[in-house]
Amino acid sequence: MSTITLPIPDNIDLDTRDTVKFLAAKLFESGRLSLGQAAEVAGLSKVAFSEILIDYGVSLINYPASDIKRDASRI
Repeated sequence: MSTITLPIPDNIDLDTRDTVKFLAAKLFESGRLSLGQAAEVAGLSKVAFSEILIDYGVSLINYPASDIKRDASRI
């Protein structure tokens, strides 16, 4: 796993662990990471990670409505 360094202004109070969890949640939301990958980045189990997604406004079910409509029309 690689490491990324981000320059953050001194006047911004960010907790490193919360920032990593937020980034993992948003990468999961965008489809860039699977649930397992995002949980690993966040340093959590899949279950624990899925439980914190709501804290970041991310749905565990990451399936676009357009795909649901398309799949439903095939039935």
